[in-house]
Formats: sequence, C-alpha cells, structure tokens
Amino acid sequence: MSVLVGLTDQQVKAQQAAGKKNVELQASGRTYWDIIHHNLFSFFSLVLFSICIILIILGQWQDAQITFSVGLVNALIGTLQEIRAKHQLDKISIFALPRVVVLRNQQEQEIATTELVEGDVIRLQAGDQAVVDGKLLNSNMLEMDETLITGEADHIHKVVGDEILSGSFCISGDGYYRADKVGEDCFANQLTVAARTFEPMQTPLQKQVNYIVRLIMVIALIMGAIFYIAGFVQGFTLLENIKATAVITGLVPYGLFLTVAVTYALGSAKIAQQGALVQQSNAVESLHHVDVLCMDKTGTLTANRMLLDVIIPIGPESQERVASLIGRYSRSASLSNSTNKAIIDGTTGIPLQPTSEITFSSGRGWSAMAFDQPDMSGTFAMGAVGSLWPFLDSDQDALIDELRETATGLVKQGYRVLLFASFDEVTSLGQGEDGGKLPKLTPLGLISLQNELRPHAAETLAEFADLGIKLKILSGDNPDTVAALAKQAGFENPKAISGSQLSAMEPDELAETIEETAIFGRMNPEQKQLVVSTLVEKDHYVAMIGDGVNDVLSLKKANLGIAMQSGSNATRNVADMVLLDDSYAALIPALTQGKKMVNGIRDATYLLAARGLCYALVIIAVMMIGLTFPFEPSQLGLTAFSVGIPAFLLTLFAPAKDRDESLLHSVLTFVLPFAVFTMLFAVGFYVYYDFEITDEISDGLPDRLVERFEETTGLVYGVDAEFEEVVITFISQTNLSNFLSLATMLMILFLYPPFQFFAVWRPVTPDKRPALMAIGLIITYVLVLELNVIQDRFGIVETPEWAWGVLAGVLAVWFIGFRFVLKFKLAEKILLSED
Repeated sequence: MSVLVGLTDQQVKAQQAAGKKNVELQASGRTYWDIIHHNLFSFFSLVLFSICIILIILGQWQDAQITFSVGLVNALIGTLQEIRAKHQLDKISIFALPRVVVLRNQQEQEIATTELVEGDVIRLQAGDQAVVDGKLLNSNMLEMDETLITGEADHIHKVVGDEILSGSFCISGDGYYRADKVGEDCFANQLTVAARTFEPMQTPLQKQVNYIVRLIMVIALIMGAIFYIAGFVQGFTLLENIKATAVITGLVPYGLFLTVAVTYALGSAKIAQQGALVQQSNAVESLHHVDVLCMDKTGTLTANRMLLDVIIPIGPESQERVASLIGRYSRSASLSNSTNKAIIDGTTGIPLQPTSEITFSSGRGWSAMAFDQPDMSGTFAMGAVGSLWPFLDSDQDALIDELRETATGLVKQGYRVLLFASFDEVTSLGQGEDGGKLPKLTPLGLISLQNELRPHAAETLAEFADLGIKLKILSGDNPDTVAALAKQAGFENPKAISGSQLSAMEPDELAETIEETAIFGRMNPEQKQLVVSTLVEKDHYVAMIGDGVNDVLSLKKANLGIAMQSGSNATRNVADMVLLDDSYAALIPALTQGKKMVNGIRDATYLLAARGLCYALVIIAVMMIGLTFPFEPSQLGLTAFSVGIPAFLLTLFAPAKDRDESLLHSVLTFVLPFAVFTMLFAVGFYVYYDFEITDEISDGLPDRLVERFEETTGLVYGVDAEFEEVVITFISQTNLSNFLSLATMLMILFLYPPFQFFAVWRPVTPDKRPALMAIGLIITYVLVLELNVIQDRFGIVETPEWAWGVLAGVLAVWFIGFRFVLKFKLAEKILLSED
C-alpha cells in the first residue's frame, strides 16, 4: 500500500465488516438503575424495610417511621456516592479532537474519529493528536509530545518506522502514519477502559466498622430466630413477636453508617478550605492509614517548567558577557520551548535578527543561529553538552577539560546542563532532516537549569518521612536524573532503578527490590501500576500522586489516588483527592484531619456497638429468666439521645493525634466488658423492679398513677385482668431504659477522662468538652423525661423521686465496679493471652 494513496472505499467497508473500526468506548459498566437497585435492596435495607412494612400493617406508625428513615438514609447516601463516582468515570476521555484527516482514494478527507478503520493512513501536523496507535510512514521533521503517555515533557523526534502512540500530540513538522490498533486495542483507550472501571475501596477502619455491624447483625438474627421459636412454644401473640423483632433489629447500629457519612462530609469541607478537593468520601480518613507514598516526577513533584540556576563562563569571557549573549540568543529564536522560556526569564537582553537559523529539534538536541550585529557577531549554538560535543574544536584541550569537569559536577547534583558555544565567523546554516552542519565551536559557558518543585513539596515530604511513611518516585525520566532531583526534594541517598531492570527480575526479587528502592526511572504506565500493586499485595497502604494519563493505572490500583489540579482530565476524574493550585500544602492538614476522623469514628463505634451488644445481652438474660420482653420498639428511640447525639459530637471533639489502639482489640477490652458488666446490673435492676412493683400493686396504686396508666394503656384498673401485668412491664421497662441510657452516657467519662480518677483505660484528656457534654446530657435526660409528651412518644412512664434515688445508687455502684474491671484489665486477662 502506498503512503500517498491510503485505503479505498471498498477496503474501508471490508474493514468495517470485519469489525476493525474505531468504535466509541461505552460508559462505565454500571447503569444508574444498577446502582439504585444495589443500594435500595441491599441486605441491610431489605431487613429494615421488611420490618417497616409489617409494623405499618399492624398500625405501629411511629416505630415504622424510625425504621424506614434509617434504612432510606443509608440507601440514599450509598446511591449518591456511587452515582457521583459513575458520573466522574464516564467523563474520562484522553482525546481532545473529534475529527481527523486521512488519505482515502488518493485524497485527503476529514472524518470523525469513530469512522477510522485499521489500515487508514492518518495525517499528523502541528497541533494534531494521535487518536489510534500505528507506525510512522512519512516524516518531515516530525516531533511528538508524549507527556500524556510518559509523564515527561521531552519532545520526541520521530523517524519513519517509529511507533506513534494514541494520546500523543504533534508539536512540529508533519507526517503520515498507519492505524494499526483501533478502538479498544489502542493504548489510550486501554487506559481509559481501566480508568472507567468502578472499584470501591474501603479503608481499614471502614472494614472493621462493617465487621462489627455485621457481627451484631448476626447476633440479632440468631436472637430473632430463637425468640420466634420460643414465642411459638409459649404462645406469644403476633403483635408481641413483631415488636420484639423490631427491637432486636434495632440493636444493629445502623446509625453508625450515618455518623461516618456525616463525619466524612464535614472533614471533606474542612480540607477543601485548605486547598484539596475530596472526590471520594473516605479519602481524608484514608490518608491516615498511608505507609507508602508514591508520586510521579514531572508535573507532580515538579512543576511543568524549568528555572535558570546559574550561567557559568568557560574560558576568558566574563559571566556578564556570556549571560548577555545567551539572553539575546534565547530571545531571537523563532521557536521556543519550556527550556528556552526559563532562560529568557532568568536573563536580560533584546531579540536580534539572525542571518540564518537552525531551529531546535529533540532529534538533534541543539539549535544554532548566525548574527551579524555590532554587539553579537558570529555563529552561536545552544544545546545538550553531548549533542554539541562532536562540533567542539579539539585543539582547545584546556577549555574542553574545564567544560567536562564542570558539566559532570552539575549533572550529578541533578541539574539540567546546556552548552553555549560560538564560532567567530558568520556562516550560512543549512536546514534539513540531517539537522544542518556546524563549524568548529568554542565553548563559552554552561547553563544550569533545575526543575521547579511544587509549592510546599519538600516540607510536606519531610513531614511524611518523619512520620515513618516511605517515599517513592515513579518517573518516565532517567533514574539518575530523578535521583538527583529527589535529593533536592529531601531524599537521602535514594536507591534508583530503571523499568527495564525491573522487567528482567523474577517475582521474588522484584517484590524485594520494589520494597527497598525509592527511585524508579524509565517507567511506563504498566510498570508504575506493577510497583503500586506489588506494594498493596505486601499489605502496605499506598497513596499515589500523579498528574498525567500515564499515572491513571497506578492511581486506580493505589489505596488512595491523589491528582494535581493541572493534571489531565482522566487523572483528576479517577483520583480520590485533587490538590488545588497544584500545592502539597493541603496534605498535612488532611493527614491531621484524617487522624481526627479515625479517632472520632472509633469512639462513635464504641458507643453504638456497646449499646447494641448490651441490649442484646439484656434481652437474652431476661428471656432466660422467664420475665416479659424488656423493651418496646419506641423505647429504643431514647438511644438517639443517650447514644446517637454523643456519638456524633465525639467525632467533632476527637483529638488529631495517633492513638495506639486497634478498633477490634478495643471492642474486646472495653466494649465487651461494658456490655457484659452493664447487662448484669441491668438484669438485676429489671428483676428488682418486677418484684417490687408487683408488691406495690398488690397493696394498691395511688389514684394519680392509676389515672395515668389507664390513659396510657387504654385498660381499666380492676376491670381488665391484664392491667397489672402491663403496669409492671411499663414501670420495669422504664427504669431499665433509664439505667442503660445513663450508664451509656457515663461511659464517655472513661473514653475522655477529665481527671485521673477516670483514667483507667485512656490517659487524662486536656479537652473537657466530652465530659461536660456527658454531664449536660444526663441532666437534660432526667429533666426531659418528666414531660408527658416525651413519655408518650417513647413508651415510658413517669419516674418518681425515690426511683431516681435508687437508680442513682445503682449507677454509683455500677460505675465503681466498671472502673475496677478496666483498671485491673480483667477482660484482657480472661479473653486475651499475654502475647
């Protein structure tokens, strides 16, 4: 096939019929209905909604409302989060141009990218983006920018036979290439497909919280099954069974999911004020768990621009004279790039009109201009030292030795070094694919440039390193160059390796090398992904910071993906967090906020799990004794005040510091002892009131109480036989609920000890707000329960003063006893080994 001919219409139709066409990528796999269905009909939601329906049928509207609200809120939160994620993923696109120019039937024609077929000959000229992969067939000084693919801003000189990767841009010259891979087979589309894959990532804390919730749910299910069997044997009514089921289901701390969601939302809002956009709700908390931080170099660790460091004269000319010549030279170039711009920004001078010019090409590695001006006469060249070395006058040994020694020292320090050289006479410079010819040059000076680090990068990385977090750089640049830059960013003697060296290693050696190495150079996107996935498989919690399409795969594989605001659209959309203004400054506040969130969620979990386990144990114990069921569904609403509000407020009061405590270990050593010890007191309290009230009723009830109970129950004293039994149950349940609610609020004093007396599980906290909150809630609780409207709403009765006195005495004994259990670590001695 001739390069100048392209495909014919018949060949295009044949390729289309064979399925070799550039089909448009579909949106991410899950539809909106899939997301809604998944959350609305999850196991948690189905259990709650089923009970809600039964309660509605039985006329228990208040209980049904509470149950339905909890289920709906949790389903709604999950749905909104996943729909937002789908929306972000569907927006991912690497390609900027919807149309391309191809050769068909020996003529150029513009077509949509979706009309391309395998074998098409595609034109490339300055500003065009390659939309499929292929081989270069014809080139006229073609240079491509593969920044989106490699992450490096170097311009690549392409010759016939070179590979053209989709996603790269033509920056100069022109040419034609053949489409060899189209549709999902081309490189950029493979990255896009991987980027659009939805992979929900849970943090370690989320997994532990879910485990605790599921554990309590299993306990509740087993209890429900046993109760139904017992109810069938003992002849319980359907209403009694349904109410008991609602109570047992209510033991599961669904409110914890709502508390976590609100905590995430508040944390995200705070971090947004610090300069980071949180796209995944758990991103801030996730940062707290990171023990390995990987990052790209160009565009991530460094800005996409160079800074002029110093101009060093070589030979007799002064530094001022050499800098003046370089300033004029750089301003006179007809084509400029980021390197030339850095030189212009760091020097002074005016542009001159050259008599001839060879523009810069990455294939040559240098540019040249001839001037015939009073202050600048002769032929001058600027470029990489190695590229201009063959043109240096070999008779000038002393200058060349000085040049070699100075340049080598600068390169080792991580600087990019250019040579500026001249020839005294004005010559005519040729152009062409060979890049022209130069006369024998005399070195005038070296130009030292350095990459500009992102704002606050060095300070932030130093703080991460001080916290014991391993730092690794994954770059497409030369490993030695990256290592030198890493030293500038604060790395100490980093070990460096190249992607080709990694590819040659066996799996065991590869894993060990990745663990020990800090600098990875000449890495392609798949190799970056390999490094991250290997670290994750070795139980590291990995964060990856990137900006280019070449970082998408590794960001997706990392536990936490962080993108720069100036990064590609694809990178920003897959990231969990975006650093606004490309500044690292938000990372340390985010880490601090993550610690606060983890501590707050843990404390909320302790409260809610303790309440669920304690109520479950009380139900089991009371039923084993043979007394009536100890709770009404509406009475569980009291825990919204005694547990729900404190749990949420503790997420706000939580300290931003590391706590050396595991959530599951704390459940065994704090939550479980609380549940068991409190259950023993609660059951004894319930039994006491069951017998005490029975004796009082046999002696007769005061008229005021009889009137109140008749109003509440709808039964008539002395007429309805079940009146006494209902009264006994109401009073016993009321006092039991009061005891459990107040005991749970007192537990806060052990979580946040205000004084040394309380510091038996945690040290004294300087923040007295949690203790004041607990005292305030206790006082409010006692006062509010005196209101008839509250009593009716939560299915309890008025508590006389003597009953409050008895309750206060029992709570005092309980408090001293629980303090003893914690102080002498009885649970640890019983449940855990010394190891």
